[in-house]
Amino acid sequence: MTCRTLAAAALSAAFLAVAPASAQFADGGIKIGVLTDMSGVYSDLAGKGSVTAAQLAVEDFGREINGRKVELIFADHQNKADIASSIARRWFDTEGVDAIFDTNSSVAGLAVREVARAKGKIDINSGAGSMALTNASCSPTGAHWTWDTYSLAAGTASALADDPKNTWFFITADYTFGHDLEAQVTRVVKAKGGKVLGSVKHPFPNPDFSSHLLQAQGSGAKIIGMANAGADTINTIKQAGEFGILQGGQMLGGLNIFLTDIYSVGLPAAQGMVLTTGFYWDMDEQTRAFARRYGERMDGRMPTMVQAGDYSAVLHFLRAAEAAGTDDGVQVMAKMRELPIQDGFARNAKLREDGRMVHDMYLAQVKTPSESKGPWDFYKILKTIPGDQAFQPLSESTCALVKR
Repeated sequence: MTCRTLAAAALSAAFLAVAPASAQFADGGIKIGVLTDMSGVYSDLAGKGSVTAAQLAVEDFGREINGRKVELIFADHQNKADIASSIARRWFDTEGVDAIFDTNSSVAGLAVREVARAKGKIDINSGAGSMALTNASCSPTGAHWTWDTYSLAAGTASALADDPKNTWFFITADYTFGHDLEAQVTRVVKAKGGKVLGSVKHPFPNPDFSSHLLQAQGSGAKIIGMANAGADTINTIKQAGEFGILQGGQMLGGLNIFLTDIYSVGLPAAQGMVLTTGFYWDMDEQTRAFARRYGERMDGRMPTMVQAGDYSAVLHFLRAAEAAGTDDGVQVMAKMRELPIQDGFARNAKLREDGRMVHDMYLAQVKTPSESKGPWDFYKILKTIPGDQAFQPLSESTCALVKR
């Protein structure tokens, strides 16, 4: 586990804003924690990049709160619920952390959610996909920022299921996120007249997909839906190539693909794959400006949607804490719902009472090697999915905070 304190760089005194005279901050200022996967299967799509994105947000906020600089610390939850909850408890109880960000695994995210809820502290999840975060486990101090399994089904699965003759077989990570993703995609496939021929669960994480791919191949399904993420998805794609899956006429359904996955497998293996994302670095000048600054600190790498979402979440939290004049979790979260969300990540965005941050998502296709103009030039944006179509409507929510 790695953990160190980073101080935010302040702008010149002319740009500093003084907090309201009535400001109430328990420890005098604000301290945020990025709890992420620094060493495991999700470390590329989050990890160090999520810490860097959060640091950029602190710097862009550029103002002291209550006369003190914003502090940022980080740690590795190792994708384990007990480690995640232990760190969260220590951060809240003894280290003065006001809000936790990222928690890029449903196992870790749900564990942190319970600790934060009990202590009235804020947790903002950018990396996990489980629908439980805005349904059964919703919280008055919790938010789900970047994506979820519903939004992936609304994009990728909906596009691939347009042909009702398509049949599906799932290779699914055997934990909450994988089960959620398979269920959401199955819902869309069946609604469009398609059929699911079966599924196979794999341990998390998993280095060997040979037996799972053989079952998928034997099913005869046209689309093999990969209901996993990170290194598990990368291994699935690479090993599918070894088994000749594509040459045999089957298609890989990239249900949860990140920019770093394409970088790892390469365009020749990933070309033509359709995916859903909440952010693409080369979409417009605003996204490119953020990506350039990020890349300068990350050896030229471009941010994933998780990392860009962390930037957005941290920046909005800091603006809300300053406006509220307090670090009280309930009051700050109320202010976060009240203030407009507008930054390099969020378009047409709002934070709902169930904790879902609603924003536009994008259906993209991986370029061919000949279409790519340089490093990290991987996607063609096919269409924008408006936020009210990308995310579960409140009418379907089981969150106890939603007014009926």
